[in-house]
Amino acid sequence: MKARVKLIEGVSFVGQSESGHSVVMDGAPESGGKNLGVRPMEMLLLGLGGCSAFDVVHILRKGRQQVTDCVADIDATRADSDPKVFTKIHVHFTVTGKALDPKRVEQAVHLSADKYCSASIMLGKSAEITHDFEVVEG
Repeated sequence: MKARVKLIEGVSFVGQSESGHSVVMDGAPESGGKNLGVRPMEMLLLGLGGCSAFDVVHILRKGRQQVTDCVADIDATRADSDPKVFTKIHVHFTVTGKALDPKRVEQAVHLSADKYCSASIMLGKSAEITHDFEVVEG
């Protein structure tokens, strides 16, 4: 897997993925940024959320659960001093579907966290990561 990050101006960068997609990243205004894009550390959380939500949906659909929506809300805490790594991350899944089995949703969340989500497992080396979920009919 390859990626490229190129300076645009100031502290704004464009990240390009091997699959041909781009995203703008920028620093906070107090660091010279202009708020033109996501902060790099926010990208890490978005990657974690995307990776784990993908797993949960994939596992449930493979198990013939009728998932219609999945939202991963992520709340993270960073260290006060440099390097300001994530120290705690909590992921709350809201999984919507028709006649979803809460036990299967719980199993999918655990499988993602413990076995499949590379981002979660990597970040879990430095941060305490917790998960919970709710099931919504719809």
